[in-house]
Amino acid sequence: MAKKPKLEIVPDKIDDEPMSVAKPDAFNLDQFKSTRTSALANVETLPQALPHHSISQAKDFVRLHPNEEEYWSLELCFVSVPIKGQKNGAEHLIVEAVAMQFLPPARILRRRLALASKPNDRFFLCHVPTQNLDNSWNRTSVQGCEQAKMLWTQLTSLKEEGVEDYKVDFSRNPNAFPEPKWPKQSLSEIIARAFEGRMITTADHPGLLRLIGA
Repeated sequence: MAKKPKLEIVPDKIDDEPMSVAKPDAFNLDQFKSTRTSALANVETLPQALPHHSISQAKDFVRLHPNEEEYWSLELCFVSVPIKGQKNGAEHLIVEAVAMQFLPPARILRRRLALASKPNDRFFLCHVPTQNLDNSWNRTSVQGCEQAKMLWTQLTSLKEEGVEDYKVDFSRNPNAFPEPKWPKQSLSEIIARAFEGRMITTADHPGLLRLIGA
């Protein structure tokens, strides 16, 4: 007599081997490395608004830009506008036609501006006289400005010695200071920044209205 088949239950086989987990790749900083130069890397920023004054007021050795054609202006017109709370007025550029229409000639200041530097690239706009050159102050100031194109030059007033003149000196060692690293911007750009908000071009400019009491 044939035996009846028995149903045998076989438990699931459990894999005793631990599950292997893939280790993360080691951190590689190089994947974040920048390989392209900035689009603005080679663009020089404009300097801050430069002060402007005479070469004697620098109270230090000075160089003026040797390229007179590009970095010395023609004769420009200025007026000094009184500012509340300040001892001295603020000089404004002014269109000559506007100045002549509303102001007496004696109120109009005429001079050139030249890009200049004290030692270690301390730039400023230097006043270069263009009027009354028979005056000894103006004459020696122009002399100093011309010399400063090639030599480190300093002007000292001789007024305390009873002389209406400047003493023009140059550095004993012509290489006492490094050559200025002149800005690449045009003189027009530099002057525009220096006189931003202080350019009188129309008869209704607040600076002109203050001058004429309107």
